[in-house]
Amino acid sequence: MESEDVTGGPVHLPRSPLDGARIVLGVSGGIAAYKAADLASRLVQAGGMVDVVLTRGAEAFVTPLTFQALTRRRVHHDVFEPWDESSAGHISLARDADILLVAPASANTIARLALGLADDLLGTVALSTVAPLLLAPAMEHGMLHHPATQGNLATLLGRGASQVGPESGRLASGAVGDGRLAPTEAILGAARAVLGRNGPLAGRRLVITAGGTREPLDPVRYLGNRSSGTMGFALTQAALDRGAEVTLVAGPTSLTPPWGARFVPVETAAEMEAAVRSAVEDADALVMAAAVADFRPERPSARKLKKSPGTAVPEISLARTPDILAGVSRPGLVKVGFAAETEDLVANAASKLAAKGLQLVVANDAVETIDRPDSAATLVSPDGPPESLPRLPKPALAALVVEHLGHLLKKNAASR
Repeated sequence: MESEDVTGGPVHLPRSPLDGARIVLGVSGGIAAYKAADLASRLVQAGGMVDVVLTRGAEAFVTPLTFQALTRRRVHHDVFEPWDESSAGHISLARDADILLVAPASANTIARLALGLADDLLGTVALSTVAPLLLAPAMEHGMLHHPATQGNLATLLGRGASQVGPESGRLASGAVGDGRLAPTEAILGAARAVLGRNGPLAGRRLVITAGGTREPLDPVRYLGNRSSGTMGFALTQAALDRGAEVTLVAGPTSLTPPWGARFVPVETAAEMEAAVRSAVEDADALVMAAAVADFRPERPSARKLKKSPGTAVPEISLARTPDILAGVSRPGLVKVGFAAETEDLVANAASKLAAKGLQLVVANDAVETIDRPDSAATLVSPDGPPESLPRLPKPALAALVVEHLGHLLKKNAASR
């Protein structure tokens, strides 16, 4: 994928693991089968080539035509379907697959996969493929927790399969319990993680911070900023796509953490500092994308500050918050900072680079970046002139930054 840079030249954009992936989507019987249609559509939108395999139970809930319309590909359901020059049934499905995703995975299908039964198409594909298996279980609470189901899941996980969900909530029976199919976003995230787990950052441990901090004025008010956390979450997804293990330390945000990240929620700068110090002990890199408050109220009020007639306007004395990025240092730790500036962008970024011992600063205009879905950035490093990037959606910009981080990690390892 390419975009145009500010001079009109092409900029390489790293691809998502789903883009171009050959995905066999197995759909088994259960009311959650209707949700597989949305999943198939989202996989196609992400660039995947999706071959749907329906079990007999699934066809009681959804029709092949639904998936054929969404994927624009033939839907498979018969182990004895005729072969032709382009398709050899379960043989070609198994051979060409990059991932076998079963969603929903019913208790019956999980049992059949664990036993290695091959009297339906999904079973024969599962036995024939070397592609990784990802299960998204969905069933009633009692079925999920029955020792047989738990044993079958343990067997499959022991063979190298991965699992996403299920979640708790209202079930088809009307009862509330465990067994709801994981949300589509979670399944997509799990598929990305499985497809990317052997990527260029496999074995690397990263700590990424995101969002703003809140410094309390009183029990109901705080000093903060407009940071949404979008960039830090996008960096986390990009790192997971490339096989890294990621700890995401984030201030208050409405965003859902990417699937597979270790998520550490915090509120104040002091809490973020403690979480980062703990997380970087065995990390290869720290990427500080959070918009940490520079100051906090020196003496927060224990009671709500009131605006009553005759009451003087309170005077608030501020104290500095800890400089997390400057204060965290360890031999071999690669540190990447972000500089959201309103003036002298490159000069301020270069100053931060030197003062905090960083290998890279991602500099951008604060007003044009904070709480927006896209951003233009300039990469400032000690090894060359600043590199200006075009305005891009934050996920695309994050992928470029993580790719650059990968080069820094290689260089850092070579210099040891």
